[in-house]
Amino acid sequence: MSNNFVFVLDSNKKPLLPCTPGIARSLLKANKASVFRTYPFTIILKKSVEKQEVKQCKLKLDPGSITTGIAILQDNKVIWVAELTHRGQQIKDDLESRRSLRRGRRSRTTRYRKARFLNRKRPDGWLAPSLKHRVLTTMTWVNKLIKLIPINSIATELVRFDTQKINNPDISGTGYQQGTLYQYEVREYLLEKWNRTCAYCGAKNIPLEVEHIVPKSQGGSNRISNLTIACVPCNQTKSNRDIKDFLANKSSLLHRILSQAQTPLKDAAAVNSTRWKLFNTLKETGLPVTTGTGGQTKFNRTQQQLEKRHYLDAACVGDTPQLEILTLQPLLIKCTGHGNRQMCGTNKYGFPIRHRSNQKIHKGFETGDIIKAIVTKGQKIGNYIGRVLVRASGSFDISTVTGRVSGISYRYCSHMHKKDGYQYSYHGS
Repeated sequence: MSNNFVFVLDSNKKPLLPCTPGIARSLLKANKASVFRTYPFTIILKKSVEKQEVKQCKLKLDPGSITTGIAILQDNKVIWVAELTHRGQQIKDDLESRRSLRRGRRSRTTRYRKARFLNRKRPDGWLAPSLKHRVLTTMTWVNKLIKLIPINSIATELVRFDTQKINNPDISGTGYQQGTLYQYEVREYLLEKWNRTCAYCGAKNIPLEVEHIVPKSQGGSNRISNLTIACVPCNQTKSNRDIKDFLANKSSLLHRILSQAQTPLKDAAAVNSTRWKLFNTLKETGLPVTTGTGGQTKFNRTQQQLEKRHYLDAACVGDTPQLEILTLQPLLIKCTGHGNRQMCGTNKYGFPIRHRSNQKIHKGFETGDIIKAIVTKGQKIGNYIGRVLVRASGSFDISTVTGRVSGISYRYCSHMHKKDGYQYSYHGS
């Protein structure tokens, strides 16, 4: 199993068909190409390609509340995969912190600041910043990939979880419920909610069954708040007993299960809130956009006996024939943002304690750049690759795979990938 295929551009930056890592190495060694971009790894040829039949590729997306899976297919062959981790929760926490600081200032006995809560009007289609972020970052990578690879169509999940069907399985009629996707929506959601572990013993990587917390023989319903996931032994041991009797000697576990069963459909609601915005934005690219449901994705993945991964879910979105997986090493992309615009740092009470400099670039480097440092003398001789933390003094810190190295002079550093608001890695790195 090889790594991700390498993107190829000609000298006019026209996207060509991706090549294998071996072919890319040969082109680089023969001086027929140069490295155009490190993440995602792209080479650029030193000649233009006028007449070449370029086979088109399909881009598939599996939008998620926390992580979005991305897959590129060529003739049902999965040639490039990635997982994009959003920072919606961090945005929400930062906005709540800012709100509390501003409210605190207004209530102090200081100069009066008029409250401004009725002078703003939300436009049509408004999304909360934490939700809008998911759409914008996904579209950022869609537009990047369109420039790096010839793509002729896009497929995405339009409905991750049908919350109405989860709460009331009979809402859309018996015909759908008895079809090939019967119970896939509910089961997939329960697996996500309970982290794919047995609620009673915590077992993982074994067959799990949908289990009624209050047995149906004792009046329990099929609502999502009465369902959990259990392994076969625990399910059979509990049988039709009430959960309070089954866990009579495990009060803490009983409390955790009952609390978790009542948790809201937060992640499902986040995906459903952004699905149409993402779908309509994808259509603005001018490419044909097809859709599928989360249950259909799960069905396709199960039929092809693929493990649960975000990028494999993306490859199985929509109508999917038998796939040939050519890579299982996704590029892990984590949203980090472009820094903090807050010039005045405060303590937990909202009082200023420090002031940040408005200069971010020092000695030609910026915090967040991925650099390579070759130290030839001193106590820290060696080669280091990682994200850099810059200082005005020119003494930088580098976050590498093995840890953080401090006190590296800028003279030893060279750019590999300039800061773009994302952190990159691979499985095992």
